[in-house]
Formats: sequence, structure tokens, C-alpha cells
Amino acid sequence: MDLLRFATAGSVDDGKSTLIGRLLFDTKAIFTDQLEHVEQASKRAGDDYTNLALLTDGLRAEREQGITIDVAYRYFATPKRKFIIADTPGHIQYTRNMVTGASTADLAIVLVDARKGLVEQSHRHAFITSLLRVPHLVLAINKMDLVDWSEDVYEQIYADFVTFATKLDIPDLTVIPISALYGDNIVTRSQNMPWYTGATLLHHLEHVYVASDRNMVDVRFPVQYVIRPQSTSARDYRGYAGQVAGGVLRVGDEVLALPSGFSSTIAAIDGPNGPVEEAHPPMSVVVRLADEIDLSRGDMLCRPHNKPRVSQDIEAMVCWMTDDPLREGRKLAVKQTTRQARAMVKEMHYRLDVNTLHRDLEARELRLNDVGRVRLRTTQPLLADEYRRNRQTGGFILIDEATNFTVGAGMVVEAE
Repeated sequence: MDLLRFATAGSVDDGKSTLIGRLLFDTKAIFTDQLEHVEQASKRAGDDYTNLALLTDGLRAEREQGITIDVAYRYFATPKRKFIIADTPGHIQYTRNMVTGASTADLAIVLVDARKGLVEQSHRHAFITSLLRVPHLVLAINKMDLVDWSEDVYEQIYADFVTFATKLDIPDLTVIPISALYGDNIVTRSQNMPWYTGATLLHHLEHVYVASDRNMVDVRFPVQYVIRPQSTSARDYRGYAGQVAGGVLRVGDEVLALPSGFSSTIAAIDGPNGPVEEAHPPMSVVVRLADEIDLSRGDMLCRPHNKPRVSQDIEAMVCWMTDDPLREGRKLAVKQTTRQARAMVKEMHYRLDVNTLHRDLEARELRLNDVGRVRLRTTQPLLADEYRRNRQTGGFILIDEATNFTVGAGMVVEAE
């Protein structure tokens, strides 16, 4: 079975945690003791029903306030596919957590309260989903039970979102009317909305095609670790471990090592269960080369005539994640694939209003949860592709060297 990573997004109280709880409950992915604990917690909170949102809202502060604060990850499987869910916060204060959860997702579910329609956070999260190049987007119009299962409400929200989405880059959009509280159109088709003839949410999650979303053209293999056993029997073994970030590696292929520029051929590829003839994203493998060349963590294997940009000047969109603003001249550490370097912000181009998509060219800083375009100069060249071409080699994080906190997430727009 293949794996689908998806994230939930949307405004506060749109029902993200309840949706995940309903998915877990209806697919029988909850242990009996977990359900009993949630039932008891629901009674203590005064609810006359089992609040399935408590399955993901595990922090005490989350349960007391009834909101999601941190990203909660849950796992379940059906006979067709395995799933990793990232339940992200809806509050504007925790937008950075939403960026974290969506950054590795294959699909995002943006929930909308049918009574309220599209609100600021709906626009914000849809834009961030587009910015992070999440290939598939589901607009789940929730709480249809509170608008009498109205088709007119569904059609109006659908039209409003399509109007906004025309400004974004969303390659695949699906709209589903649901009631997470009662389970309508989650696992089984709703009897209350006969006018909706599309798939249920789980059916869509099981059948959405994600294999073609990965870059299978540009060979990219960032070296994570050099394996050189010291035992006498394996002293001649030298392998380079890492995760394939793009393309297909095959035994006998010619490869180029960056940034050194030495070339060799692939002698063997070792997987978790033994030798394999080829490797593709997102497989983790050990590559052995025919020649002993200087290769270490942070270097990359690629095709001789298909190389990433090797550059110290990076144009990037940055999502800022801390209270201390990002300004021109600030020095930070940057981590991109397995490579790490120091960087300075050379120029602030603009700050983007995520609601109107207006570019503020006068902005001189990025504050908490802001998104903007900046120019970075690094002490060592990065081996990067444009983010729209490869999310793995085009993405990076910014780290405050004093605190070692991750303070920003970046997407390469251009490397010179």
C-alpha cells in the first residue's frame, strides 16, 4: 500500500479536529480505551455527545480552550492506503504551525463553516497551501446540518472559493459538503444531501493519484551519511546513505558529484531489504559508486547534464515564524536538504498580503506569520532547484544561531 500525507486547515471552530476524529472513528482506527477516555472527557466538559475532537486535541490548554494549538499527527490505514494526518491550528497566532504541518503534505483539506462561508483564515490557508505547492486541495464545506443541508449555500461557497482560487496555483481542487459531527459524506454517503453526487471524503483520499506529483525526471540524491564499516570482512565497503529527492537512480548510471564535479557510475544500490536495481522518491537507500571520490554529508549526486543550481545567491519566498522580525542584514543559518550554511538577508523585496495577494514594496521587515520575498547570500553554495520544480531540493529552513530555533521556512524562487 502507498502512503498519503494530508493536512487539515481552516479557521477556528471550522471542525478540523472533529473531522479527523470522525475519520478515525468511522474507519475503526481508535482503541477502546481511547474512546472511553474521550467519552469521559466529554462528560466532564458538559457535552451531551462524544466530542471526537478530543482525539487529536491532546494538550490540556487545547481541551480547556476548545482550539488546536500545536500540530497533532495521527496515523490510520484502510485496505487501500495508509495515511498520516497533520491536524493544524486554525488560529492566526499559530499560522507557523500550519506551515509546518502542510509543508510535507500531498493533500490539504481546507474546512469552511457553512454558516460563515469563506473568512480571512480560509483565504490565508488556501494561499499557504498554494505557496507550499501542495498538489491536491479539498475544500470541505462543514456543518451542513446547521444550514439545513442547503444546496444553495454549498453552491455559493463553491463559487466564492473558485473566484479566489483563480489567483492561486491550485492544480487539483475538489469540493465536498460534509457534516463532521454526524459523519455525512465522511466515510459513507449522506442521505441528507441527495443533490451531491460526488465521492465521499474517504473515497477521495483513498483514490487521489499522488505518484505523478513527485519529480521523476531530475535525479537528486543528497548525501546524508557515509557508511564505511571498520570490520575486516567489510572494509572495502563504502556507501552513501540518503533519501532520493528526485528522479530515478539505476545501477550502471553515470552520476556527477556536487559541488566537487567528479563523476562516476553507480555500482550498486542497497535498500532496507537488500540490493535493488533502481531507486526513486521517496526511497531511502545506500548508493555505492564504482570510483572512490570525495563525497560527504551535504554533497549531492545528480546526472552530468541535469544539475541543480549551485549558487550562493538565492531568491526565495519566506514564511517568518517568530516574534523577532526579519530585516535586511540579519544573519542566520540555513539548512537545505542535508546541506547547512550561514546566510545573510541582502535585500527585502516585498511583503505579501495573504488575503488580497497585494505586494507591499515599502515593507522593510517580516513579522510573525508574514510571507515575503527576500534575497539571501550564503557562505557556501546551495545545491537547489526552484521550489515549484522540486519541493525537496527547493525548500529550506532558517535557524537562529543564538537559540538554535527554526525561525523561518523558505521556498527557492530562483538561484543565480
